[in-house]
Amino acid sequence: MAKIWRKVTEFKTPEAFSEYLKSENFSIGITEKIPSGGGALARPCTLHGRTIGNRWAILPMEGWDCEQDGRPSELTRRRWLRFAISGAKLIYGTEAAAVMHSGRSNPRQLLVAPHTADALKSLCTEMRAAHKERFGRNDDLMIGLQLTHSGRFSHPNKPDVLEPRTAYAHPLLDRKFGCSPADVVSDAEVREIIDHFIQAAVIARNAGFDFVDVKHAHGYLGHEFLTAYDRPGPYGGTFENRTRFFREIAEGIRKAAPGLEISVRLSLFDIFPFVKGEDGVGHPMEWHGHYPYAFGGDGTGMYMDPELKEPVRFVNLLKEYGVGLICATIGSPYYNVHMQRPAYYPVSDGYLMPEHPLYNVARHLEAVRELRRRCPGMLVVGSGYTCLQEYLPNAAEYAVSHDETDFAGIGRMVLSYPEICADVLADRTPDRCRICRTFGDCTSAPRNGMVSGCYPLDHFYKQRPEAAHLKEIKKAAKA
Repeated sequence: MAKIWRKVTEFKTPEAFSEYLKSENFSIGITEKIPSGGGALARPCTLHGRTIGNRWAILPMEGWDCEQDGRPSELTRRRWLRFAISGAKLIYGTEAAAVMHSGRSNPRQLLVAPHTADALKSLCTEMRAAHKERFGRNDDLMIGLQLTHSGRFSHPNKPDVLEPRTAYAHPLLDRKFGCSPADVVSDAEVREIIDHFIQAAVIARNAGFDFVDVKHAHGYLGHEFLTAYDRPGPYGGTFENRTRFFREIAEGIRKAAPGLEISVRLSLFDIFPFVKGEDGVGHPMEWHGHYPYAFGGDGTGMYMDPELKEPVRFVNLLKEYGVGLICATIGSPYYNVHMQRPAYYPVSDGYLMPEHPLYNVARHLEAVRELRRRCPGMLVVGSGYTCLQEYLPNAAEYAVSHDETDFAGIGRMVLSYPEICADVLADRTPDRCRICRTFGDCTSAPRNGMVSGCYPLDHFYKQRPEAAHLKEIKKAAKA
């Protein structure tokens, strides 16, 4: 039976919320009052001589609203321009963009290819202009583009037809998603994918992006290679081989797009895949003995390696390739959503929370703290803050002011309330009517073939016909 967790809205002051967190042993720091002018969040930061104007970052999310050929649509444009006027000075990755058609997570995902190059350049230019018009300058704004291949979660042609390309045969994920050894990419196909990453990076540089994020998170192809112990040949087995995918991409980018910054969004640790039980609550898939397939895990399949040995080794490798900024996340929205995207309400195809959502927020923050302690000199964008709702700014200020992270990254929150960054920096009280309450509609809608957006709180999406359809889907799911 699912437990009833105390909701953030029950706590009327930062002090009351902070006391509750302490009583539950959730290691989440809360600043009771953000200093005038935005406090530590307003401080600039330097990356390789380039100034980033403050410590707010917009996280890359996966869009479901581009044109069929991968060009950004008017809906994509609206979302990106809202990022540009959010007040954040680091647009980390903008959006998850596929480097080739076969690696698209859905048929409406953004594609980085020669035929989309002009549209990407136009939109990047427009973002910089919108930011300058709102804030008076854009020389301290840094914009990146996240490059990805969806691997085992590829749905390039139909949203309900999986066309997986996997790094190796995974004993649990293959069973959960219906994959087989025939879906494992050959070495020749890996090299082709690497070429597409390099081509996409060149397109991004020419379009005016400051950096590319080579995604190694959430169970997508890059992340999966990090646990390809069972894969034979040059891309599996040893640490050197399991990181070859990144190394060959980075080497190619440095040659083909000199001067372009490279970053990585990395899942610092993973756990078992979860499935929905008869009571509707999520529980881990059955496994006996040591579990080696959770990158950054402690071998039990449930917890982080307290020393983060392999993630630290990988981050130190990134430094060797000139990477000075990473974005840290945990888990996967496909197979342990309660950890990766903690929420008070399940998505339409998900499960009820097996643990308090705030416990998993704390795990996000703990992982970043530990990584920064062990990898000094690497700038880190933290994530997992949205579930804190009105106390997100207080937690972000605490984390940055106590040197627990370099940037506070926000994802779902920015769909409903992008200006929360600017409001905090300008000492304005955040608008509670626009604060994300983790209803999950931004996930449930695309999972049911609709465009992505915040249907409960963004009036633009509230008025779209998909809003009524989504309500019916949710109603039917509860019946």
